[in-house]
Amino acid sequence: MVKKFFAKGYIFLVLAFMYVPILLLVAYSFTSSTVIGKWTDTTLQLYPDLFKHEEIMTAVKNTLLVAFSSAAIATLLGTTGAIGIFYSKQRTQKVLNGISQIPVVNAEIVTAISLALTFAFLFSENNFLTLLIGHVVLSAPFVLLSVMPKLKQLDPHLYEAALDLGATPARALFTVVLPEILSGVFSGFMLAVTLSLDDYIITMFTKNTTFQTLSTYIFDIQAKRPLPAELRALSALLFLLLLVIVIVINVRASKAEKARSN
Repeated sequence: MVKKFFAKGYIFLVLAFMYVPILLLVAYSFTSSTVIGKWTDTTLQLYPDLFKHEEIMTAVKNTLLVAFSSAAIATLLGTTGAIGIFYSKQRTQKVLNGISQIPVVNAEIVTAISLALTFAFLFSENNFLTLLIGHVVLSAPFVLLSVMPKLKQLDPHLYEAALDLGATPARALFTVVLPEILSGVFSGFMLAVTLSLDDYIITMFTKNTTFQTLSTYIFDIQAKRPLPAELRALSALLFLLLLVIVIVINVRASKAEKARSN
């Protein structure tokens, strides 16, 4: 009884440590005060004002464009890479697995500087393409790591059975393998989007001077003036959006688990 009490208390403290600051941020999105920690009034005005703030909206559009574009490319590369590694010979598979994990544990600043040096040789100046490549390099290894466990759970005889029944390798891949690993592919895509949304280091080293994402915009104005109060509303909306996505994914996974058990 005592052990359960302390175990639940410990879990509660950990969750409180992670989520109380976020909930506090959501609460302060209902006051127009520009001073953090000072409540002046209660209002919803920050939310309509958010969509009228030209600089923030431009940064949001740029961030979403980069995030979803790079995530789509990274998901394609990561998924095909995972499939290629999985169906390679055992010795080759071990080598490729080790190589694919290096970008995950490598310091992001090292990746950013190496990309900046490479782009200095290839391009006269940074542009949207260099920024896109940088984000793909950042997120593709994580997509691979998300897809690989699903491939390991896959019955290896399914693909061979499809070939024996007359399916071409491409048809067997799209009709047998991909449906079985689709949840891993989707998880990898969402992880790639999340990594891109809040990345600053690689973005700073690979973007041009006029292109602003949310991370670079917030960092630039932080040193000049107090953060716009509308950013609290934006943060609250992003948190609520991700919360809804997580809940939907968990509910669907729970229903799928029950269907399999029945």
